[in-house]
Amino acid sequence: MRRIPGFRFAARSCLMATSPGRIVLFAPVLFLFGLIPGRVWPQTAEANLHSGPTAVQVVEQMQRHNQVRNEALKHYESRRHYKVEYKGFSKMVDGEMEVEVSFDAASGKSFRIVSQSGSNFLCDKVLKRAVESEKEAAKEKGSTALTQANYHFQLVENETLEGRPAYVLIVEPLTPSKFLYRGKIWVDAADYALVKMDGEPAKNPSMWIAHTALRFTNAKTGDFWLPEQTRSETKVRIGGTAVLTINYGAYQVAPREARLVPEI
Repeated sequence: MRRIPGFRFAARSCLMATSPGRIVLFAPVLFLFGLIPGRVWPQTAEANLHSGPTAVQVVEQMQRHNQVRNEALKHYESRRHYKVEYKGFSKMVDGEMEVEVSFDAASGKSFRIVSQSGSNFLCDKVLKRAVESEKEAAKEKGSTALTQANYHFQLVENETLEGRPAYVLIVEPLTPSKFLYRGKIWVDAADYALVKMDGEPAKNPSMWIAHTALRFTNAKTGDFWLPEQTRSETKVRIGGTAVLTINYGAYQVAPREARLVPEI
């Protein structure tokens, strides 16, 4: 197969900047039930948010609601669509893959590749490795999760997102690790679940990468907030742009008996 200049580095950077478990910037396994809260900075900006809770209160509520959602979700199935595109030097190469995903509270996740098309190189080196990386991420949540051991949080404003009120927080990693990110998160004001994240790696994962922009969104299915879409766009220094998109599809969810979170 003819090698396109920058193509191999683009494929590598796309995986590094997006795949869960290797550089867990928006890893689905970590965001599956919303944000796991972390340490909070006292900031002047937060003092102006008189109409709502403080950052500490938002973080505490997220933790309580996330725990309940984690305990309630018994099983789900979905069919994901993975796509990676590389554009550079007047060339465009892409690869796509359909994957059936099954989650069980007792046994964890299983993946089955249904089909693939386009570049075999991108499918093998980016998409399949992204699936494998998510499996690995499930076993190593501590060092990459949004917890007080890894992040600072700052509540900065309130917004309406998809017709629902949300709290906007800035997240900053405690260490400049390429496995963490900096940016903004939107937390649903009613359910205290992660709705959206916009960010970039806390540390450039490769000398070949100029910049990576990340976006992750959750959507509500029944009582649960589950991944909706992940997208990363990576600019490669030697030319070209690599874009990875994961659309998570519709979910078939089987919850345990729901139990409400008591209000304080």
